[in-house]
Amino acid sequence: MKLVRPISATALLFSLSLGLFALQRGGGQGFGRQQYYDYSGASAPSEFYWSRLQYTSGSANGASYGFRGFRGGWSRDYPKADNDCLIALRRLTRINSPSPLNVVDLDSDHIFDYPWIYAVQVNTWTFTDAEAKRLHDYLLKGGFLMVDDFHGTDDWEHFMAGMRMVLPDRPVEDLQDNDEIYHVLYDIDEKFQIPSEIYVNTGRTYEKDGYVPKWRAIRNDHGRIMVAICANMHLGDAWEWADSPQYPEKFSGLAFRIVLNYITYALTH
Repeated sequence: MKLVRPISATALLFSLSLGLFALQRGGGQGFGRQQYYDYSGASAPSEFYWSRLQYTSGSANGASYGFRGFRGGWSRDYPKADNDCLIALRRLTRINSPSPLNVVDLDSDHIFDYPWIYAVQVNTWTFTDAEAKRLHDYLLKGGFLMVDDFHGTDDWEHFMAGMRMVLPDRPVEDLQDNDEIYHVLYDIDEKFQIPSEIYVNTGRTYEKDGYVPKWRAIRNDHGRIMVAICANMHLGDAWEWADSPQYPEKFSGLAFRIVLNYITYALTH
């Protein structure tokens, strides 16, 4: 197991002087024009590696499409959303993260090299028994998984079908505002639905029948969050659209604060 050891909270001397509003209205205007990074095996030493989960997409009935390439569901908004978020991490914290973006494939034991993984459209994910076992071991050995960008009742059931293969006996709970994960870096006392880019043209914050945002989690035996679940939301779009004047700052601001808290929690717990 080669997960990065959690670093102490006192070692994270966060620099917050820029502010999220400045990121969007001033200092953040360059987000969409920054260099993109592709998978390179995380050759640069880091305290933190931004890692995107690669998986095989499946159909609504659970049958595998056999599609694992770049245009699969796992790669939506990649690399811009991830890169914009990594830029925010570097600007707003002192977490040492010089490495490029990484794509982590469930077929490889390299998953154990990374302390934190982001996954999207998890209503389409499918696992072999070996892949489910690898993700199970990763989480129980201290890894952290954040899932995002799935909406409504059917999407939830398909997500949970995969999750039950990975952690069959672990309950899913609703996170409360006073949970520690919302107070490790920013104090986040108010959360609301974070929409995809559809908001720009429609003003609608929900998709399908996902009217209510679900901030949920799965914990280990010691109470540590292993899986942070953002259902009926799309934080990735909020990062990707952060430099657009058509996308409201309140959505992208909350999305950045949420993910920076989740990363800080993963590295300190």
